[in-house]
Amino acid sequence: MEFVSSDTNVWIDFSVIQRIALPFKLPYTYIMNKDAIKDELLSPVGLTDALLLYGLVGVDITIDEFELAETFGEKYIKLSVYDRVALSIAKNRRILLMTGDGALRKAAVAEGVTLVGTLGVLDQLYDGRFIDGNEYRFCLLELQKHNGQKVRLPKSELSVRLQRLR
Repeated sequence: MEFVSSDTNVWIDFSVIQRIALPFKLPYTYIMNKDAIKDELLSPVGLTDALLLYGLVGVDITIDEFELAETFGEKYIKLSVYDRVALSIAKNRRILLMTGDGALRKAAVAEGVTLVGTLGVLDQLYDGRFIDGNEYRFCLLELQKHNGQKVRLPKSELSVRLQRLR
């Protein structure tokens, strides 16, 4: 089972479309700093409990990860504390980072960390046959419907995927 350091926004995207369980169909163990789980997954109500029920694992950071997160604060001033922690966990443990946050994605690329976002997770679910075309299309349409509000995804990427299904 491969580990994935997760940020908050992808979970919010799946929550908005009422498909929070879908990413857990992939052969990953999603991990998140325990403090981030407690402080960032507050909305919508019940999100934390649902994620923990499906298998999100809370982890403590190591001293090395803490120190690395501190250096990221100086290097990437747009990152929140928990963004820096998620990045430091991914980099230190050499695991995938799951995020849709633009500043965090740029920092991950600069740090040589492999990443995936909401659309990448959906693509893996569809390509791996964990979901069928109808479910994939439903998710894309729901994300498109909420895009620009609670969901913030590239419109062109949503459109390309929907056109491929036609």
